[in-house]
Amino acid sequence: MLRCTRAWRLPLEGLGPHSPSFARVPVAPSSSGGRGEAEPRPLPLSYSLLDGEAALPAVIFLHGLFGCKTNFNSIAKAFAQQTGRRVLTVDARNHGNSPHSPDMSYEIMSQDLQDLLPQLGLVPCVVVGHSMGGRTAMLLALQRNLAVRQHLLTNLVEVDGRLAWRLNLDALAQHLDKLLTFPQRQESYLGPTLFLLGGNSQFVHPSHHPEIMRLFPRAQIQTVPNAGHWIHAERPQDFIDAIRGFLV
Repeated sequence: MLRCTRAWRLPLEGLGPHSPSFARVPVAPSSSGGRGEAEPRPLPLSYSLLDGEAALPAVIFLHGLFGCKTNFNSIAKAFAQQTGRRVLTVDARNHGNSPHSPDMSYEIMSQDLQDLLPQLGLVPCVVVGHSMGGRTAMLLALQRNLAVRQHLLTNLVEVDGRLAWRLNLDALAQHLDKLLTFPQRQESYLGPTLFLLGGNSQFVHPSHHPEIMRLFPRAQIQTVPNAGHWIHAERPQDFIDAIRGFLV
């Protein structure tokens, strides 16, 4: 069975290359085999990316059990030519040229994609999967769309009997590039500062830390495990505890 999840999104994160790319890593150790070890980690999947219009959501093809990314080669090329979209085909873990691992579940296959797609700048995207790939696409949509959708729907209001956005979408879209970066500043703030990061969020990368410390020399950088971008909503008590600890 073929399943398609439309316009899977991450909240304004992940920029990456759009040119044809390939990755190949043959073997990866288990991250969950021993007592007390961390949960399974995403693997660097092997993929093929066909270039296209960056303004259009990319299309991702996921193969089925015992398959590989080349199953969709002809379809991917035709789709890219006929629609002008970027098209990605991916080898699932333990398939094709992707790494082997004793960890295998729909949850971890979804995590593999949640790690890969933002790196390639392919969100939002449309995910099409066959059989096992279809189930992975379904779980991916269920894990990522609900929280974002609920957050966005708080901005939907009724005006004169009709639904409308209370956001100024035109202005936000026009200046989105400015909102996704921080202004260049030379001065520093010398007071105590807390940067609270979600362990599952990709907004703040370790490469950003030196600039943070330059601007805020007395900064504390703390990470809340198992939290995404909305720490206060996902881990409210951890959020409160971190703020209280900083204020002591």
